[in-house]
Amino acid sequence: MKLIKQLFVVLALLCATLAFAEPEAGKDYRILKSVQPTQSGNKIEVLEFFFYGCSHCFKLHPYISAWEKKMPKDVTFTYIPAVFNPTWEVSARTFYALESMGKRAQLHDDLFNAWNVENLELVDEASTTEFLAKHGVDRKKFSDAYNSFSMQSQVMRAKQMGQAYDIRGTPTLIVDGKYMVPGHSAATVQVLNAVIDIARKERTGKK
Repeated sequence: MKLIKQLFVVLALLCATLAFAEPEAGKDYRILKSVQPTQSGNKIEVLEFFFYGCSHCFKLHPYISAWEKKMPKDVTFTYIPAVFNPTWEVSARTFYALESMGKRAQLHDDLFNAWNVENLELVDEASTTEFLAKHGVDRKKFSDAYNSFSMQSQVMRAKQMGQAYDIRGTPTLIVDGKYMVPGHSAATVQVLNAVIDIARKERTGKK
Protein backbone atom coordinates (compact mmCIF):
# COMPACT_ATOMS: atom_id res chain seq x y z
CA MET A 1 0.00 0.00 0.00
CA LYS A 2 2.88 2.34 0.88
CA LEU A 3 4.51 1.68 -2.49
CA ILE A 4 1.26 2.49 -4.28
CA LYS A 5 1.01 5.78 -2.43
CA GLN A 6 4.60 6.65 -3.35
CA LEU A 7 3.94 5.86 -7.00
CA PHE A 8 0.82 8.02 -6.88
CA VAL A 9 2.84 10.97 -5.53
CA VAL A 10 5.49 10.53 -8.24
CA LEU A 11 2.77 10.36 -10.90
CA ALA A 12 1.12 13.51 -9.54
CA LEU A 13 4.43 15.38 -9.62
CA LEU A 14 5.10 14.15 -13.15
CA CYS A 15 1.67 15.36 -14.28
CA ALA A 16 2.31 18.75 -12.68
CA THR A 17 5.65 19.02 -14.49
CA LEU A 18 4.01 18.16 -17.81
CA ALA A 19 1.34 20.74 -17.14
CA PHE A 20 3.99 23.41 -16.67
CA ALA A 21 5.65 22.35 -19.94
CA GLU A 22 2.45 22.90 -21.89
CA PRO A 23 0.93 26.22 -20.76
CA GLU A 24 -2.51 26.99 -22.05
CA ALA A 25 -3.22 30.17 -24.01
CA GLY A 26 -5.99 32.15 -22.38
CA LYS A 27 -5.30 30.50 -19.03
CA ASP A 28 -1.58 30.58 -18.24
CA TYR A 29 -0.69 33.31 -20.73
CA ARG A 30 -2.44 35.59 -23.20
CA ILE A 31 -1.71 36.45 -26.82
CA LEU A 32 -1.93 40.21 -27.25
CA LYS A 33 -4.36 41.58 -29.81
CA SER A 34 -1.86 44.25 -30.82
CA VAL A 35 1.71 42.97 -31.19
CA GLN A 36 4.28 45.60 -30.21
CA PRO A 37 7.73 46.13 -31.79
CA THR A 38 10.67 44.90 -29.73
CA GLN A 39 14.05 46.53 -29.13
CA SER A 40 16.05 43.32 -28.79
CA GLY A 41 17.12 42.64 -32.38
CA ASN A 42 17.78 38.93 -32.89
CA LYS A 43 17.10 38.10 -29.24
CA ILE A 44 13.78 37.24 -27.61
CA GLU A 45 12.65 40.19 -25.50
CA VAL A 46 11.24 39.70 -22.01
CA LEU A 47 9.89 42.70 -20.08
CA GLU A 48 8.66 42.79 -16.50
CA PHE A 49 6.30 45.60 -15.52
CA PHE A 50 6.63 46.05 -11.76
CA PHE A 51 6.26 48.36 -8.77
CA TYR A 52 8.50 48.24 -5.70
CA GLY A 53 5.50 48.48 -3.38
CA CYS A 54 3.65 45.59 -5.06
CA SER A 55 3.57 42.53 -2.76
CA HIS A 56 3.13 40.18 -5.73
CA CYS A 57 6.19 41.71 -7.42
CA PHE A 58 8.12 41.26 -4.18
CA LYS A 59 7.17 37.58 -3.98
CA LEU A 60 8.05 36.94 -7.63
CA HIS A 61 11.31 38.90 -7.55
CA PRO A 62 13.60 36.19 -6.06
CA TYR A 63 12.47 33.72 -8.71
CA ILE A 64 12.85 36.18 -11.58
CA SER A 65 16.22 37.28 -10.22
CA ALA A 66 17.44 33.67 -10.12
CA TRP A 67 16.00 33.04 -13.60
CA GLU A 68 17.72 36.15 -14.99
CA LYS A 69 21.13 34.85 -13.92
CA LYS A 70 20.59 31.65 -15.90
CA MET A 71 18.34 32.82 -18.73
CA PRO A 72 19.08 31.55 -22.26
CA LYS A 73 21.67 33.46 -24.28
CA ASP A 74 19.11 34.29 -26.97
CA VAL A 75 16.94 36.20 -24.46
CA THR A 76 17.14 39.76 -23.13
CA PHE A 77 15.40 40.89 -19.94
CA THR A 78 14.36 44.41 -18.95
CA TYR A 79 12.51 45.79 -15.93
CA ILE A 80 9.90 48.43 -16.75
CA PRO A 81 8.45 50.41 -13.82
CA ALA A 82 4.67 50.55 -14.13
CA VAL A 83 3.19 54.03 -13.65
CA PHE A 84 -0.48 54.09 -12.65
CA ASN A 85 -0.45 57.13 -10.34
CA PRO A 86 1.90 59.83 -8.89
CA THR A 87 3.26 57.50 -6.18
CA TRP A 88 4.25 54.95 -8.80
CA GLU A 89 5.90 57.72 -10.81
CA VAL A 90 8.19 58.37 -7.83
CA SER A 91 9.20 54.72 -7.97
CA ALA A 92 9.82 54.97 -11.73
CA ARG A 93 11.94 58.10 -11.33
CA THR A 94 13.91 56.37 -8.59
CA PHE A 95 14.50 53.32 -10.79
CA TYR A 96 15.76 55.33 -13.76
CA ALA A 97 17.79 57.75 -11.63
CA LEU A 98 19.65 54.87 -9.99
CA GLU A 99 20.10 53.20 -13.37
CA SER A 100 21.71 56.35 -14.77
CA MET A 101 24.03 56.39 -11.74
CA GLY A 102 24.98 52.73 -12.23
CA LYS A 103 23.44 51.79 -8.87
CA ARG A 104 20.11 50.25 -9.82
CA ALA A 105 21.20 46.62 -9.61
CA GLN A 106 22.94 47.27 -6.30
CA LEU A 107 19.83 48.77 -4.67
CA HIS A 108 17.01 46.93 -6.45
CA ASP A 109 16.51 44.38 -3.66
CA ASP A 110 16.82 47.06 -0.97
CA LEU A 111 13.96 49.04 -2.48
CA PHE A 112 11.73 45.97 -2.59
CA ASN A 113 12.58 45.27 1.05
CA ALA A 114 11.96 48.88 2.05
CA TRP A 115 8.35 48.70 0.90
CA ASN A 116 7.52 45.09 1.71
CA VAL A 117 9.64 44.21 4.74
CA GLU A 118 10.42 47.50 6.48
CA ASN A 119 6.96 48.88 5.60
CA LEU A 120 8.42 52.17 4.38
CA GLU A 121 6.39 54.17 1.91
CA LEU A 122 8.80 56.00 -0.36
CA VAL A 123 6.12 58.24 -1.85
CA ASP A 124 8.17 61.33 -2.64
CA GLU A 125 11.70 62.49 -3.43
CA ALA A 126 12.48 63.44 0.17
CA SER A 127 11.63 60.08 1.74
CA THR A 128 13.34 58.21 -1.09
CA THR A 129 16.49 60.32 -0.84
CA GLU A 130 16.63 59.78 2.92
CA PHE A 131 16.37 56.01 2.48
CA LEU A 132 18.97 55.85 -0.30
CA ALA A 133 21.41 58.08 1.62
CA LYS A 134 21.44 55.45 4.37
CA HIS A 135 22.53 52.98 1.69
CA GLY A 136 25.45 55.11 0.54
CA VAL A 137 23.85 57.07 -2.30
CA ASP A 138 25.03 60.68 -2.69
CA ARG A 139 22.05 62.94 -2.06
CA LYS A 140 22.94 65.62 -4.61
CA LYS A 141 23.83 63.19 -7.38
CA PHE A 142 20.58 61.33 -6.84
CA SER A 143 18.56 64.58 -6.80
CA ASP A 144 20.22 65.75 -10.00
CA ALA A 145 19.45 62.44 -11.72
CA TYR A 146 15.91 62.28 -10.30
CA ASN A 147 15.10 65.78 -11.60
CA SER A 148 17.08 65.65 -14.83
CA PHE A 149 15.54 66.67 -18.15
CA SER A 150 15.90 63.15 -19.55
CA MET A 151 14.04 61.67 -16.59
CA GLN A 152 10.65 62.89 -17.79
CA SER A 153 11.10 61.26 -21.19
CA GLN A 154 12.07 57.94 -19.58
CA VAL A 155 9.04 57.98 -17.29
CA MET A 156 6.80 58.99 -20.21
CA ARG A 157 8.21 56.11 -22.25
CA ALA A 158 7.40 53.68 -19.41
CA LYS A 159 3.84 55.04 -19.28
CA GLN A 160 3.44 54.68 -23.04
CA MET A 161 4.70 51.11 -22.97
CA GLY A 162 2.29 50.25 -20.18
CA GLN A 163 -0.58 51.67 -22.23
CA ALA A 164 0.55 49.94 -25.43
CA TYR A 165 0.64 46.57 -23.66
CA ASP A 166 -2.58 47.33 -21.76
CA ILE A 167 -0.87 46.64 -18.42
CA ARG A 168 -3.54 46.62 -15.72
CA GLY A 169 -1.64 45.06 -12.83
CA THR A 170 1.78 44.02 -11.63
CA PRO A 171 3.82 41.97 -11.99
CA THR A 172 3.20 41.35 -15.69
CA LEU A 173 5.70 39.76 -18.06
CA ILE A 174 5.71 40.42 -21.80
CA VAL A 175 7.47 38.03 -24.16
CA ASP A 176 8.62 39.24 -27.58
CA GLY A 177 5.96 41.95 -27.77
CA LYS A 178 3.24 39.36 -28.26
CA TYR A 179 2.66 37.23 -25.17
CA MET A 180 1.52 38.35 -21.71
CA VAL A 181 2.32 36.21 -18.66
CA PRO A 182 0.72 37.21 -15.32
CA GLY A 183 3.17 37.05 -12.41
CA HIS A 184 0.83 35.92 -9.63
CA SER A 185 1.28 32.16 -10.01
CA ALA A 186 3.85 29.92 -8.34
CA ALA A 187 4.43 28.48 -11.81
CA THR A 188 5.22 31.86 -13.42
CA VAL A 189 8.84 31.05 -14.26
CA GLN A 190 7.90 27.67 -15.75
CA VAL A 191 5.22 29.32 -17.86
CA LEU A 192 7.67 32.06 -18.87
CA ASN A 193 10.22 29.50 -20.07
CA ALA A 194 7.56 27.64 -22.04
CA VAL A 195 6.29 30.84 -23.68
CA ILE A 196 9.87 31.84 -24.54
CA ASP A 197 10.19 28.47 -26.29
CA ILE A 198 7.00 29.22 -28.23
CA ALA A 199 8.44 32.59 -29.28
CA ARG A 200 11.73 30.96 -30.21
CA LYS A 201 10.03 28.42 -32.47
CA GLU A 202 7.98 31.19 -34.01
CA ARG A 203 11.12 33.16 -34.84
CA THR A 204 12.85 30.16 -36.41
CA GLY A 205 9.74 28.96 -38.21
CA LYS A 206 9.67 25.65 -36.34
CA LYS A 207 6.49 23.97 -35.11
